[in-house]
Amino acid sequence: MMKKTLFKNATLVTMNASYDIVNGDLLVEDDKITAIGDIANTEQASGAKIIECNGNPVIPGFVQTHIHLCQTLMRNMADDMVLIDWLKKRIWPYEAALDAQRLATSSRIALAELVLGGTTAIVDMGTVHHTESIVECVKESGIDAVLGKCMMDLGDEVPGPMREKTDDSLKESLRLFNAINGLEKGRIEYGFAPRFAISCTEKLLRDVSEMALDLNAFVHTHGSETTYENEFAHANYGCSNIEFLERVGMTTEKTIIAHGVHLADNDIDVLSRCRTVIAHCPSSNLKLASGIANIPLLDKRGVRISLGADGAPCNNNLDQFIEMRLAALLQKPIHGPTAMPAKRVLKLATIDGANAIQKGDVLGSLELGKFASLVVLELDNDPGAGPGGDIYSRIVYGTHRANVKHVFARGKQLVDDGELIGVDLGSLMSEGRQALKVSVEEMQKFVS
Repeated sequence: MMKKTLFKNATLVTMNASYDIVNGDLLVEDDKITAIGDIANTEQASGAKIIECNGNPVIPGFVQTHIHLCQTLMRNMADDMVLIDWLKKRIWPYEAALDAQRLATSSRIALAELVLGGTTAIVDMGTVHHTESIVECVKESGIDAVLGKCMMDLGDEVPGPMREKTDDSLKESLRLFNAINGLEKGRIEYGFAPRFAISCTEKLLRDVSEMALDLNAFVHTHGSETTYENEFAHANYGCSNIEFLERVGMTTEKTIIAHGVHLADNDIDVLSRCRTVIAHCPSSNLKLASGIANIPLLDKRGVRISLGADGAPCNNNLDQFIEMRLAALLQKPIHGPTAMPAKRVLKLATIDGANAIQKGDVLGSLELGKFASLVVLELDNDPGAGPGGDIYSRIVYGTHRANVKHVFARGKQLVDDGELIGVDLGSLMSEGRQALKVSVEEMQKFVS
């Protein structure tokens, strides 16, 4: 029997091509949106479960295109450090010490935060081992995801368990692609995840690029986050970081490169011509002092852009509302107050993210036939959101995770009245505290 849900008396912020705002109702039948408008009293809506929105906004679920679920236990444990020390002294030793069970705990805590904040799709870079633990957690969560095992075969200061042999990394990644890609009726896809050029050999990057092209698979990596990446590429390959990634065949329309802070004109030309995605991570770039990505320029030059929080240890939040606000505000002192309008930023967080993972036809906006991955906000009882005004401004500048009332992913309700369904957060956080204690003890053997 078909399950129906009617979102009644809503302000529907559709994020469709026309940016339509519809004051009315939205009907979901099973997992798809089947009607939008004045439908509450129609035969089509008969028998539906009613969610009364009282004029509050309904928006598409957020798509975050750069996340590290595996790192969440290290939140608040790797602060106020430069990136390379942050990696060598905290993150790599921590990841080296993770077992499958603690990785699952880390992932579940991250997913709980993401879903409570309205995120219904992610692109995640796992760690080197135990990728299936992440997959199982994402299966349980109900959200869409592109997942991949981190690949690392270069670097003298990389802990032993993180340093792979090139062929072993490639074989395991291919095995995981075959086991994971297309799971849950296409809800979960695999993306090859070489960490970055500093920790990957040229052979690995070339072979990954060829493999991904042959399989029509995603590639998820870091690029030009710091000036050091460009210095490394010039010293070893005689070109910039992005030019090197193009040389090895990695700049395709199915490649998502996190950060893109330090880009020269030619780098931008490469990204635009190749239709490669930059995942903008403003909080992470600020906290690690990496810099401020020139998003208005990338926009102007036709580079595809999306938004993500990165990992909890370099952000301390996985909250897309915070990323939106920063993405808008950071550009204004540099490029002027009109550089990154609220409407443009909400597009980054929704349909642009969906397009980045090539699911813009089924996710990222409220349109007939698309999956019902959506968020109901409660703004009218929050003085911080104001009593009215431009709806995009209210969402981008005045809304927080606490304003999320209901979350649905592919028609399945994940959050009801601000509460995560089917998850005992108290028990989960208790499990997290124990997992962190063990992880900190275990990682000491890998700290130089």
